[in-house]
Amino acid sequence: LVFFVRGAIPGDRVLAKVVRKKRTYAQARVTEILEASPDRITPPCPYSGYCGGCQWQNARYEAQLKYKKVLVEDSLSGIPSLRDTPIHEVIASPKQFGYRNKMEFSFSDRRWFLPGELPWENNQKHFALGLHIPGTFHKVLDVNSCLLQNEKGNELLREIKNYAKNSGIPAYGLKTHQGFWRFLALRHGAHSDEWMVNIITSELKLDILNPLAEVLSNRFPEVKTIVNNINSRKASIAVGEKEIVLVGQGTISDRIGPFFFQISANSFFQTNSPAAQKLYGKVADYAELNGAELVLDLYSGTGTIPVFLSGVAQGIIGMEIMADAVRDAEINCRKNCITNCRFVLGDIKDNLKNLKVKPDVLIIDPPRAGMHKDVLSGVMELGAEKVVYVSCHPMTMARDLAKMSEDYRVLEVQPVDMFPHTYHVEAVAKLRRKK
Repeated sequence: LVFFVRGAIPGDRVLAKVVRKKRTYAQARVTEILEASPDRITPPCPYSGYCGGCQWQNARYEAQLKYKKVLVEDSLSGIPSLRDTPIHEVIASPKQFGYRNKMEFSFSDRRWFLPGELPWENNQKHFALGLHIPGTFHKVLDVNSCLLQNEKGNELLREIKNYAKNSGIPAYGLKTHQGFWRFLALRHGAHSDEWMVNIITSELKLDILNPLAEVLSNRFPEVKTIVNNINSRKASIAVGEKEIVLVGQGTISDRIGPFFFQISANSFFQTNSPAAQKLYGKVADYAELNGAELVLDLYSGTGTIPVFLSGVAQGIIGMEIMADAVRDAEINCRKNCITNCRFVLGDIKDNLKNLKVKPDVLIIDPPRAGMHKDVLSGVMELGAEKVVYVSCHPMTMARDLAKMSEDYRVLEVQPVDMFPHTYHVEAVAKLRRKK
């Protein structure tokens, strides 16, 4: 039986309480540390151990990189065709704190209290703005700051929390589905130092939001735009079916390497810009472009990879399902004076069937769930000579590479740490078609 012990790190001797048991594994939590691992440190965050944002703040950063390499190795080792694939040491993030350019916080009408807060905080139990307790959708820990974002973001968090709490308008109930305030999303252009405030509510109330927008604009000149996404559905997502721009143009800009990118409220952009430059640099290395190739980029988002590779390819086609992302990708190309990239909007599995050309190089950067089985089948039928697979989930990468290894050799894998203090790890795989 395998035990997964929350709060423990390799090298610890602990007493742990089993909280869940299955046939092949059990989950437990630490009740007492008998002997600390040499890699254990005191977390700098006061919410560590309760908040679901950081799982590994209690481990030295160098140890975190070792753990992440093991995660990638373990994902591939169970598949015979991938077992001997070389896996390199993890490329470290340039920053370990303050690295996130996007943070999402949840409102709740039922605050989850830390043990020491209960005696004097009961009068505030009907309001919280913060982060979720691990493994729950309805328990929200009220936080005043997060070490993973820039300090200006923490100032914005506190200002908006104070306004919403005193507005007389209730926070959204994650069980009752009643209330107004739902989420707060903050985006930061690390290079431009521009901020976007995205307030997600259950309905439109400009009489409530316009005064808040005015307060933020006056007190925070770094805030370039403020938007309101309206999500009236029960789904607990920070994306609205309608968006209202309250201040500015609804976008901010950032830079990766020499390239500028426009970012809207709901478009995908790597949350760690300096580490993304290292990630895309490895994509370029593995693509081995000489300037004469046609490149196809699946899940192209706001066009970061096409823009990054545009100077070393003859042409690049990006495929993306989100209309806002395609719009931003086209704008990003214009801003960077790039003319050899074009983007196809729609479902990738359908667009692959309609593709009239065969690319020389295929870049695949899917979401955590990996490729849809129909997309994977389309990729295999396409038969590009070179493939670079960019993963944010080692297990789904292993699943996809196992199928692709029928026709491709997986030559090497390079993990990249985009999310310090969490168990998340990106990985770039280099594939070449078998002769």
